[in-house]
Amino acid sequence: MTELIITEKPSAANKIAYALTGKKPEKKYINKIPYYEIKSKNILVGCAVGHLYSLTEKKKSKSLAYPSFDIEWKPNSEVRKKSDYSKKYLNALKTLSKKCNNFTVATDYDIEGEVIGLNIIRFVCKKKDANRMKFSTLTVPDLEESYKNKLKHLDWGQAYAGETRHFLDWLYGINISRALMSAIKKAGYFKILSTGRVQGPALKMIVEREREIEKFIPEPYWQLQLLGKIKNHNLEAWHEKDKFKDEKEVIRIKKKVEKSKGGVINEVEKKQYLQYPLFPFDLTTLQTEAYKLFHINPKETLQIAQDLYINGYISYPRTSSQQLPKNIGYEKIISHLKKQGAYKELAEKLLSKKILKPNQGKKTDPAHPAIYPTGIIPKLDKKSFKIYDLIARRFMSCFGENAKRESLKIKINVKDEIFISEGKRTLEKGWHIFYEPYIKYKEHNMPAVEKGDMVKIDDIIKHDKETQPPKRYTPSSIIQELEKRNLGTKATRAQIIDSLYQREYVYGTPIKPAEIGMETIKILEKYSDEIIDENLTSYFEEEMEKIRNKEEKEANIIKEAKKRLTHILKKFKEKEDKIGKELKKAYYETERKKNLAGKCPKCKKGNLMIRYSNKTKKEFIACDNPKCDIILNLPQNGKIYTTKKICPKCGYPIIGIAKKGKKQEICLNPECKNKEIKDKEAKKEMKEIEKGEIEKKCPKCGGNLVVRESVYGKFYGCSNYPKCRHTESIDNNHNNHNNHKKNNKT
Repeated sequence: MTELIITEKPSAANKIAYALTGKKPEKKYINKIPYYEIKSKNILVGCAVGHLYSLTEKKKSKSLAYPSFDIEWKPNSEVRKKSDYSKKYLNALKTLSKKCNNFTVATDYDIEGEVIGLNIIRFVCKKKDANRMKFSTLTVPDLEESYKNKLKHLDWGQAYAGETRHFLDWLYGINISRALMSAIKKAGYFKILSTGRVQGPALKMIVEREREIEKFIPEPYWQLQLLGKIKNHNLEAWHEKDKFKDEKEVIRIKKKVEKSKGGVINEVEKKQYLQYPLFPFDLTTLQTEAYKLFHINPKETLQIAQDLYINGYISYPRTSSQQLPKNIGYEKIISHLKKQGAYKELAEKLLSKKILKPNQGKKTDPAHPAIYPTGIIPKLDKKSFKIYDLIARRFMSCFGENAKRESLKIKINVKDEIFISEGKRTLEKGWHIFYEPYIKYKEHNMPAVEKGDMVKIDDIIKHDKETQPPKRYTPSSIIQELEKRNLGTKATRAQIIDSLYQREYVYGTPIKPAEIGMETIKILEKYSDEIIDENLTSYFEEEMEKIRNKEEKEANIIKEAKKRLTHILKKFKEKEDKIGKELKKAYYETERKKNLAGKCPKCKKGNLMIRYSNKTKKEFIACDNPKCDIILNLPQNGKIYTTKKICPKCGYPIIGIAKKGKKQEICLNPECKNKEIKDKEAKKEMKEIEKGEIEKKCPKCGGNLVVRESVYGKFYGCSNYPKCRHTESIDNNHNNHNNHKKNNKT
């Protein structure tokens, strides 16, 4: 009886094999794909590399034919060329499965992991069911326990819910994307378009927020501030009315009180309150906190957290739970953290407590607890350590005592006008000690004051202000909003927002919808609003949760989804011509604006546009006036974008180049005076090299440097290009006289 344990990734296979042997496992290969053999237990441990199967049509229809509902699972390598690498992993598992008669799925314990395991069991191993290991960390004790108490069956609730999600995402994503592309193609314009169940509603949210901002009309208001001193302490107070809508009233009060030398305290309100520890992290709050503190975007935070999990440093991060169950072993984890220098004293404080009881949140997850550190000493780069440290300190802070804070509110009477000064301070740090680097509470200490004390007035200031529009979403706040509206899953929300960026529907931080994003939503609202209906998306999310809880059947939900989608696509088909024409117009105008560099300085009639040559496979600039022959080269080593700026020196448009996260703006005119060599000696040297009077050697290969020219201006490049790609700027490089040789001809 030989058992095959199937993991989601190679690193997980290694950790499970190690845990079950207690030593370095025997590693073998099938066509360079690793697997592990535990001879003493007749166990083989093989791995996938994420999903090995994808959904596709059973019978290929015409490229833009819709609706298409007849789909099946196929190996990734047969569905898309980019997934060719997965074929070797699939074949390795097929070979291993032939040697085994007992199977255990040990993929990540969530709906995606369940689908990965289910497909391998039924399509590779040719079995209807398998054992299931359930674990939240990749530590030896947890893996040993998971194997010892493995379930006798797959988690069918997770499996069916996960498979249903894949079906719905394919049915909606492919069919609606085809409908959009078919519409725009009929209008005589080809463009690859895509949307999905969650992507459409997410974009609509961003567009609606932008509309609120555009419609917002600021209203003026005024505030009155008092600056003064009490018992030699500086004091700031604001008029109790706060925001005045009538400027005349503010001016009247200011005149009334500004000549007064002082005021009297007629009320002192002091309150003490407890501040409970923060809840442990679920994925969304981790992503939110990482963005707020470190400006690490949610997608990257998830990737870092996933790597920390794979290396055994933290528990499974794709969780919506804010609860830490006792069985994870609070004392054991804190004892391990004690061995890490940064946490030694903090861990000792917790271990000295009689009872370790974390402050728990309300959110739960049937698959995994909240995120916590395992205590294994990590080896991390700077950015990864930030996320790890955040998780470790948040975990410890959950066990801390309540913090005690005090608020003080003072009312100051100045000629019967009341000004209020408020301050807060921490009396007992409690859990703050453990989370201190990341606590952002302001400490505003005020002197001990009593009713009747005098306040000296230094100044009375009138502030002219305006109401502000709603804030745009950030990559962090949009994920919180998607969760609030039950759109997407904890694991997919960051990827959905990233897709909107990749497809150029949105840009920037905070997130702003691009013009094409605004227009697309406008067109869909007009002709097919159900495509972007968040209520429909949320409804199916709830139905899939019912499948997971075994309250609903997969077939019923898929049947209902097909029925609704058929209705949506039928209505779309009826208005396809109108939708296509408006999409074409929107995309044409967007592309034109995107590629418009500026007015042509040569003919003065046309516009300089970014063009693409099918012959050279390069971008260039040309005038859209057929009678104008101006052509300008563009750099080919970065992303070009227009700036709508004009060079003050020559009047040519300025373009931008984005490369490796850095941006540079340059004038399109190769003869622009700004690009001239400023240094006289460097200019003289350049001319001598151009005439062949002197030589300058390449420091990399020993070839001769020659003068070349690009949109950036003149520069030195190696004569052995493209074998040697060394370049130098000409300015400030003339001093290296030892690198010069007089030409024999002179």
